Amino acid sequence: MIAPAQLVWVASILILGLILLVLIEIHRSNERRNNMVMFGSDVFDEKVKEYNFSEKEQHTLEKLVRASKFENKDAVLNSAALFETAVTDFYEYRNVFAIRDETLASVELLREQLDFTAKNPLAIVRSTRQFAKGDRIDVILENNVRLKHSEILWKNEKEWAVLYDNSLGPASSFVGKNIRVRWTRPEDAVYSTVLSVRSVGPGEFVLGHSTKLEKQQLRRWVREQVDFPVKATFADGNTCDGRLYDLSAGGILVGLPVDCLSGQHVKIDFELPSFGAQSVEIEILRNIGHKNPQYPDLFSLTASFSGTFGWTQEIVLQYIFEVHKNRKAQEKSQKVT
Repeated sequence: MIAPAQLVWVASILILGLILLVLIEIHRSNERRNNMVMFGSDVFDEKVKEYNFSEKEQHTLEKLVRASKFENKDAVLNSAALFETAVTDFYEYRNVFAIRDETLASVELLREQLDFTAKNPLAIVRSTRQFAKGDRIDVILENNVRLKHSEILWKNEKEWAVLYDNSLGPASSFVGKNIRVRWTRPEDAVYSTVLSVRSVGPGEFVLGHSTKLEKQQLRRWVREQVDFPVKATFADGNTCDGRLYDLSAGGILVGLPVDCLSGQHVKIDFELPSFGAQSVEIEILRNIGHKNPQYPDLFSLTASFSGTFGWTQEIVLQYIFEVHKNRKAQEKSQKVT
C-alpha cells in the first residue's frame, strides 16, 4: 500500500511536469508568433512604404503586430479600432509602465500619422488614448455632482489628466475614488467611462486610460455617395436588381423597382470595392419616390441596417475612411502640381 506522503510526492511531480509542458508550449507559441511569416506581410510592407514611416516606427509596428491576436499582419493599419486593439494587447502583454518612453512616443506618433485619433470623424473611438489635449469634457463625481467644462490638460500613453478646480474640496480627497469622464464628439456621440483617480496635481486629476467606453449616438452617420449594383431578396423569396445610391455605417439610400413599404425588411447583396461581397438585412424607412434622374424607373428608398450587421458596419466605416483618405491625398497632390 502506497503511503500518503508518496502519493503527495507523485502528485507534485505530475503537476510540475504538466506546468513544465505548458511553459514549453507557451514558449514555442511565442517563438512561432515572433518569427513566423504572417498573412498579409506583402500588403503590410506596401502600406508601410506609402506612409514613409521611420525605422523606429516600423519597428514599433512590428511589436504591435506580434503582440496582437491578428492573423493578418496588415490588420493593424486598416482601422482605428484594430489599431487600438493591437495597442491594448501590446500594453497588457509588455506592461505599459515597463515600456520605454521612446516606444510609447512612437505609438502615439503612429496613431497621429495613421489619422486614427478621435479628431478624425471617420475613426472609430475605442480608447481614451485617442482623445486630445485641450478637449472639453464633463467630470461627474460622487452623487452625480458634475463639473462641467473641464478639459484634458495633458495626455500620454500611460496616463492623462483632467482639470479640477477644487470647488468641491481638495483634489487629494478624491484619490482612489471613481469618477465618470464624459466626452462629446460633435455630430457623433457622447463617450463616457468610469475611472479611478490615481493621483492628483495642482488643479488636476490624473487618470489611467480605458478601452471600455460607453457610447450614446448623437448624429447621423457620415454618408458617401456611391453607385453600386445591388440585389434585393424579399421575405417571399422574390428578388430584383437595383442600385445603391449612398452608404453609411447606419444605413443606405437604395433604388429598387419595387414600391416597398415603411418597416419592410429586405436582404441586400452588393460588392464593396476592396472589401468584397456584403450581405445584410435592411429595414425600409421611407419611400421618397423616383428621385434619381439616372435611374428614373427605380424607387428611392431610405433604409437602416437591421439584424446582425456589426461586421458590415465596421467594413463600411473602413471603406468610407479609405475613400476620404484617398480623396484628401489626391487633392493634396493636385495642389502641389
